[in-house]
Amino acid sequence: MMRTVVIFTALLAATSVGLGVALAQTAKPTPKPVPQSAAKPAPKSPFTPPAFKITVATEGGYPPFNYLDRKGLPGGFEMDLAQEACQHMKAECEFTAAKWDDLIPGLLDKKFDIVMSSLEVNSDRRRRLGMSRRYYLSPGAFIAAKGAPFDGPATLLRNKKIGVQKDSMHADWVDKSFRRSAQIKRYSSVAEELQALAKDEVDAVFGDKAQLWLWSQKPEGQCCELVGLDIKDTQTLGVGVSAGLRREDVKLREAFNKALGEIMSDGTYKKLNEKYFPFSLN
Repeated sequence: MMRTVVIFTALLAATSVGLGVALAQTAKPTPKPVPQSAAKPAPKSPFTPPAFKITVATEGGYPPFNYLDRKGLPGGFEMDLAQEACQHMKAECEFTAAKWDDLIPGLLDKKFDIVMSSLEVNSDRRRRLGMSRRYYLSPGAFIAAKGAPFDGPATLLRNKKIGVQKDSMHADWVDKSFRRSAQIKRYSSVAEELQALAKDEVDAVFGDKAQLWLWSQKPEGQCCELVGLDIKDTQTLGVGVSAGLRREDVKLREAFNKALGEIMSDGTYKKLNEKYFPFSLN
């Protein structure tokens, strides 16, 4: 009886071992997780990524150079020029408007990347900002009543009454040129001096050519027209208008300057200029 039990126990053990081996041979192994690095890479985008992602800011209050359209979006000569520059730079650009006093602080705080808002180049802006190359210059000019005998050299205005905005670069030029040979009448704003011209209180007004021409196109300015030659004097009237960038953004400034150069040489600038003005701004 003892021998029978032992044999049975041995057979049972052998059967269990055999069954376990069979099960182990037939069981499917647990799949190992695929390492992340071995995963199939995502397909590449067919589109070239932009060279720059930038925000261009303007005031939107100096038409036709910059203004807000019916949808409240920035428009005008400067924004058209900015869009062309963005295409040449292969940049992704966003356009925004800000109050005049917030433009340069916002640029320095990195809220914007480029300011295009008729920034006259001066020593203070050169010190604080990285100014681009000049993209427009509105020269000094005279405006007088239609048919007035002043459509020639500025010397024709000797002994005449000349209106000018006080404490301006245009006043500096008039002082230098007519201090002893004409009656200079100073006004607190361009609007006031032009009202004086319309009322025949002065014989001519000296100021920014673009501003004077725009006024002559309005009903209140139909009395008058630009006369004489353009006045360009870098010592008093400045060197023109540039875009403002941060000084450290050297690559962006170089790319922007290169784009402006291409726009000016390929005829694009001329087309934009003629879209807004009947005279050259560069």
